[in-house]
This record gives sequence, structure tokens and C-alpha cells, in this order.
Amino acid sequence: MQQADHEIEDRLFRNVMGSFATGVTVITTEVAEEVHGMTANAFMSISLNPKLVAISIGENAKMLQHIKDAKQFAINILSSDQEIVSKQFSGQLNLKSEMTFESYKGLPVLEGSLAIVTCVLHSEFVAGDHTIFIGHVTGVQLEEKAPLLYSQGKYRELKELEG
Repeated sequence: MQQADHEIEDRLFRNVMGSFATGVTVITTEVAEEVHGMTANAFMSISLNPKLVAISIGENAKMLQHIKDAKQFAINILSSDQEIVSKQFSGQLNLKSEMTFESYKGLPVLEGSLAIVTCVLHSEFVAGDHTIFIGHVTGVQLEEKAPLLYSQGKYRELKELEG
């Protein structure tokens, strides 16, 4: 199986994976009274009973150790008007003004998000060059907003199809 990996060019693989439209999240946590955040689209629901979700964090991301230390995290599912927030936490922007956070279930969360999911760390698994963190959900919030989407290297908005 590993030999087949080398036959697939990295850029093509990234482009294929990037063609899958996803929502955009910012993962947040707090360690030693310092808030940390990172834009991510590798997020999914795992189980309804118990309520579990998963996030995938690259081995070179600073957030990896922050989640291991905090043993809890929040997933802020971004709304369509939060593109700047996504860019700030992905390192595409360096805004001079500080982001403001609210607190929910003892975790820093972003105001204006479409949804919030707070978790305590359930388990973690190393898979290739990423760690998959499984979170046991401790709280959820939902607003009536449109989601921010990402596909093929661009931010997108959801549009209803007629028919």
C-alpha cells in the first residue's frame, strides 16, 4: 500500500482533497490563561451516543501541543460573514487588533459563529503526519446563519438550488 502513495503526486492529492467542499472552523483552547486558535476544516461528527466529534491537527501545528496540554477544545463553526476570522487564524492575515473571545463551558469561543461545539479530550490517534483528536461533547450552541464554505482554494457561500 505504501508504494502506491509514492505514485500519487503530492500537489495532485492536495488538489483532489481540496475539491471537497467543507465548512470552516476555528479550533480554540486555553493554556496557562493564554488563548490559542487555529483555522481547520478537518472536523467531523463521530458518534451520537456518546456524543463524539473529531478534529485532525498536523504534526507541525502549534495547536497540537496546546490541545494535549489543555485536554479540552472548542470548535467554532464559522458563519459566512467570518472569512476574515478564518484568514486571521490560518496565518493569512495579521490583524493589529486582538480577537475578542467569549467564554462558554470554560473555553474561549468566537462571537458571531454559526455554531459552537465544546469538548473534553476523549482520545487521540496518530495517523500519518496528523493527530486525530476525539472530543467528548460538553456543550453546543447554534445560531440562524449561513455557513462559510471552502473548496478549491476559495471561500464560498451556500446557495439553494431551485427545483
